[in-house]
Amino acid sequence: MSEWKARRFWASVGIHKEEGGWAVLLDERPLRTPGKQPLRLPTEALALAIAEEWQAVQEVIDPNAMPLTRSANSAIEKVAPQFDAVAAMLGDYGGTDLLSYRADAPEALVRAQAEGWDPLIDWAATELRAPLRITHGVIPVPQDPVVLLKLRAEVASLDPFGLTALHDLVTLPGSLILGLAVIRGRIDAPTAHALSRIDEEFQAERWGRDEEAEAQAASRLAAMRDSERFWHLTRG
Repeated sequence: MSEWKARRFWASVGIHKEEGGWAVLLDERPLRTPGKQPLRLPTEALALAIAEEWQAVQEVIDPNAMPLTRSANSAIEKVAPQFDAVAAMLGDYGGTDLLSYRADAPEALVRAQAEGWDPLIDWAATELRAPLRITHGVIPVPQDPVVLLKLRAEVASLDPFGLTALHDLVTLPGSLILGLAVIRGRIDAPTAHALSRIDEEFQAERWGRDEEAEAQAASRLAAMRDSERFWHLTRG
């Protein structure tokens, strides 16, 4: 028996301004989340972009081809109801941030990490007033509790849509500083992705590339690009 798949049932797609945000209309009927909640969006730009995703559907609805819709659904159904828990989880990345943990050898890798990561550590210290300590090797480095509170407050200041955008920008590279640098416009998502892979790239250059690892890296980059775009659209 073939697997049932949802198919296009609408002829037209539009958007509508309503109280509390924007709606996407399929044949004049407002789009809802999978849990049947109203898909109320914060900006016209995001509504138009999501409308484009639904207009692009030919026959079968493929959620994998609709990253903005998926993120909006997550913001409404998953992030908003447990905002404090999600914000705390992302804020905790500051205590074990990738940029704080450096190799102690070989010298070429040590230098590559310093050249790539030090500017972001400096940026966090000046722009976020959150100077992180760094260490070489595997010994954990405790961060200043005051600094961690500032980083957590930065995360908690976002709305559910912003927090949804930040999620993949932090969890995929393993760095709260990289994620915050993207949403604050210091770097873009491809740069954050490249900075998070300095060690992997160094090893690949020395020992050769693995197809599965490369495919996973490409998938993470695509997700980070989608999250960056979602962020900008939610800002207007």
